[in-house]
Amino acid sequence: MRFIKNAKQLLTQRTTNMAAKEFIVAIELGSSKITGIAGRKSMDGSIQVLAVVREDATSCIRKGVVYNIDKTCACLTNIINKLKAQLKAEILQVYVGVGGQSIRSIHNSIVRTLPEDTIISQGMINELMDNNRRTEYPDLEILEAVTQEYKVGALYQIDPVGVQSNKIEGNFLNIVCRKAFFHNLNKCFEKAKITIAEMYLAPVALAHSVLTEAEMRSGCLLVDLGADTTTVSLYYKNILRNMAVIPLGGNNITKDITTLLIEDSDAEEMKIKYATAFIEDNIMDTDETLPINSDRFVSAKAFNELVEARVNEIVQNVWFGQVPQEYNDKLMGGIILTGGGSQMNEIRKAFTAVTGIHKIRIAGTVNQKVSSTDKDVNVHDGMMNTALGLLAKGDMNCAGSIIKPVQDLFETEVRTSPTEEYYIRTENHKPDEAGRVESSYEKERRERVRQHEEKVIHYETRNSSEGGWFSRGYRSFQDFVTKIISAEEE
Repeated sequence: MRFIKNAKQLLTQRTTNMAAKEFIVAIELGSSKITGIAGRKSMDGSIQVLAVVREDATSCIRKGVVYNIDKTCACLTNIINKLKAQLKAEILQVYVGVGGQSIRSIHNSIVRTLPEDTIISQGMINELMDNNRRTEYPDLEILEAVTQEYKVGALYQIDPVGVQSNKIEGNFLNIVCRKAFFHNLNKCFEKAKITIAEMYLAPVALAHSVLTEAEMRSGCLLVDLGADTTTVSLYYKNILRNMAVIPLGGNNITKDITTLLIEDSDAEEMKIKYATAFIEDNIMDTDETLPINSDRFVSAKAFNELVEARVNEIVQNVWFGQVPQEYNDKLMGGIILTGGGSQMNEIRKAFTAVTGIHKIRIAGTVNQKVSSTDKDVNVHDGMMNTALGLLAKGDMNCAGSIIKPVQDLFETEVRTSPTEEYYIRTENHKPDEAGRVESSYEKERRERVRQHEEKVIHYETRNSSEGGWFSRGYRSFQDFVTKIISAEEE
């Protein structure tokens, strides 16, 4: 028995050590909390969650946007320390999800006129993409540029390389956010001394984990009903067509309930217990009451009217504010709801009443197979989907050296810095990887390469002209050499 017990302990210790040597860490800055998650991915895409940590961020993040750098830095530091304690290992780098109220999409077109009968090359396409990336928006930062299609002549094509035309128009969807907000986000991680492996647009990471390929291809609307914000993403023919973050969420419903002279905590609890997004007029009981506590009651009619009015406002903003009219009849994949608000009673009916769409699915969890002992992951209420989506995006090991309870004074742990590996990795990454946000290093490097190329082109153009100083000098040198050779021959 003692041998079996020791063997079990050894096996557990070995399993723990293996977990500490290889894992991925992702951090989601939500609308009201920050979530840190660590896990492992298998070859089949399944995810094993090793640790989950949450920090209340209401004092430093509003609607997903950092407004207090010091407090956000403290929250991030707490999350990393708690994850390290659970994983028993250092964390070298993390994946980060970028979201929040300032995220929105802007359509942009770049037109280039070509000589007659020009065959379009990949270089021309790259030039259009670069020109779009250099588009300046006052006080806005381009996080990602999504190619919609190219108009060649009168036809729209996804890949126009090899087509003959004298004009090409590139249509792009630029995902932007406020420069100050993006700077603050990076500043928080820099101040907390947390290395960012890669940044991803949180809504895109979410979409790739909860939507099916058929839904994205045939057209669908993904609505993430969060605490302070509602994020809307529209896909058609596997391409992101529109994205926006509405500054309305579940907390607005809670605040409305407090107008019935109910404390915030009681209002939140009543919302979870009794809130219904849509009620038929003919089945509402006007005499029904709902208990606030053992001593107080509130009219169910007044309660439901408040909830229904706010939900209707959110749905109206989603459908009429963020769905371009040309896609109203193209959403064959339907509407997919996720996030904490998707669990509200009759939420499907609320969306159907406004949109007329009956094909509505609630995504309580991600498409990947997930194994975890964390109750919030296993409850499948949609609130962990973005964090799991970011974890699924990760493909670089985030583990550092193992943390030992008692360290030998003469033993040193070698901690490898991820900086060099990270920069090599980002340079080799596909620039059009869905949802990936360029780091400051990559943007600076891309701009330096562009400026260098412009200088080379300018230099070659100038010196190839007849009157260029280089050409004149070179011709003088040629004449001098010719004279010497001629003199020697004589």
